[in-house]
Amino acid sequence: MTTETYNQALLTLALAGIDAINTSASQHKAVRTAAQESHFLCNWMVESLKTKRFSKLMADDLTAWISQARSQGAGAQLKQRLTCIADQYQQVNNSAIATGTGLKNLLTGLAAQEWVVVTDTDIDAKLKINSDGKSSLIISAKEFNQHIVDDKIVKPISMYIRGDEKLVARLALEQGVLLSQGNKKTSLIKHHKTYVLIPDNLHSSLCLLCLDLY
Repeated sequence: MTTETYNQALLTLALAGIDAINTSASQHKAVRTAAQESHFLCNWMVESLKTKRFSKLMADDLTAWISQARSQGAGAQLKQRLTCIADQYQQVNNSAIATGTGLKNLLTGLAAQEWVVVTDTDIDAKLKINSDGKSSLIISAKEFNQHIVDDKIVKPISMYIRGDEKLVARLALEQGVLLSQGNKKTSLIKHHKTYVLIPDNLHSSLCLLCLDLY
């Protein structure tokens, strides 16, 4: 028996939500405002959570989105969020680029934009990197050299980033790679956040989304 992954459960939810709001919109002649769309999706999520329509893997995300919609209204961007999830996760699923190759292409792209990219130093204690004000991305040499086999990421890789995370997420997505959310507390590099790459992009929680594209 195959266990459903977080990615599969998330994509199922996102596609169902998009279908629900599109079906509802086709049944109404007047164009809905962003606030009305948010209200509809919030109610749909509440009902989905109550009836346990989706995998229990989605419970925390649904709870968080419902809370955001109730406090922020249209500012919660529920429709954009679901559309972004559906597009982003399907794009990665359909990518022909091996994850290790994708990571190396990402680093090359950032270096071309004058980022400081460091992959030749072991990172096993807290450090401070002098990048002369430039954006920077650091990966421990041990992980970079040992966690990529046959052009694929086979073990988690931590990237320490100081710079525009939206740019990194967008470039990574083009290479078929998903980043975790950033975390300041786990970073070993001062003024940087930790972003993790996982084999086959199988994160156990929501990845960093490119919401600015929607």
